[in-house]
Amino acid sequence: MVTGPAARTDAGAGHGSGKRRGRGEQPVVPDASFTSYYGRPVLKPSPWEADIPAYLFMGGMSAGSSLLAAGADLAGLTTLRRAGRLAAMIGISGSFVALVHDLGRPARFVNMLRVAKRTSPMSVGTWILTLYGPLAAAAGAAELRGLLPRRLSWITSLLDLVARPAGLGAAVAAPAIASYTAVLLADTATPAWHDARRELPFVFVGSAAAASGGMGMIAATLADAGPARRLAVGGAALDLIAGYRLESAVGIAAETLHTGTAGRLMTASKVFTAAGGVGAIFAGRSRVLSAISGLALLAGSACTRFGIFEAGQESARDPKYTIVPQRERLERRNSAQSAEPGR
Repeated sequence: MVTGPAARTDAGAGHGSGKRRGRGEQPVVPDASFTSYYGRPVLKPSPWEADIPAYLFMGGMSAGSSLLAAGADLAGLTTLRRAGRLAAMIGISGSFVALVHDLGRPARFVNMLRVAKRTSPMSVGTWILTLYGPLAAAAGAAELRGLLPRRLSWITSLLDLVARPAGLGAAVAAPAIASYTAVLLADTATPAWHDARRELPFVFVGSAAAASGGMGMIAATLADAGPARRLAVGGAALDLIAGYRLESAVGIAAETLHTGTAGRLMTASKVFTAAGGVGAIFAGRSRVLSAISGLALLAGSACTRFGIFEAGQESARDPKYTIVPQRERLERRNSAQSAEPGR
């Protein structure tokens, strides 16, 4: 709720102070302070900790890598295919570990598979992960089949058989993996996330593309890394443009994207992403520049996820970011009703 001294009328001011205001003088209203009962926030911030933004980052990087690996497989780009499949396997494994650590125990993830509710982003995301994870893992394991001893040649043969179908299947599910987490955040009442519900998926997809392109630039040869460089440039551009539109969409909650920890992370994200994207344009002949640009893109993507996460948490802690938009919506509705004929 909003507390603070209310403006008094001229007559009321005369009774209270024995002084009369001039006829043209306007009453002074002190700035309102936004507090809530017992100092508690209007909204309860999510109980999530650093595991969740790590889960968001690694899942996005994994999804983009699966798409890159599938294209490289069909085009015969061996080192890029291998880099993409391994990055996808490692990324989704790390993402799953972070998610389970946040949940507390693996059984809670398994319990979410007892139902399938298409109106719940959490339920849909659980099923998408369950579909994508084994496919990405199988495609990645196929790249390690040369490490198996000869007595396990039957496993090598099996991996050879499933490698391409698994890789293509993971690529089909990858766009959903890259974007559903944005829907998951936006489906909450957290102001900085919910108000950005239209722009956030584009930010996450662009960030995922930039990260996976950067990983491909680091791990593949220069000759094979052309698609990774193009994906990196496109992803960086989408991330920056969608991020700019996001800041204008969230209204007053955009303050959380420019202050404190979130502000520092978002600034670093823009610098790393822009530098990595520009570097990717000129990295076709330099292995060193390719690696540096790739690392910058990975760092930018990670800062984007952590920055948006921190901004959301801060917007939930401060009642201002909940109350002011509510009042603005109420005023617009009242103005619209007053403008209707017959009122």
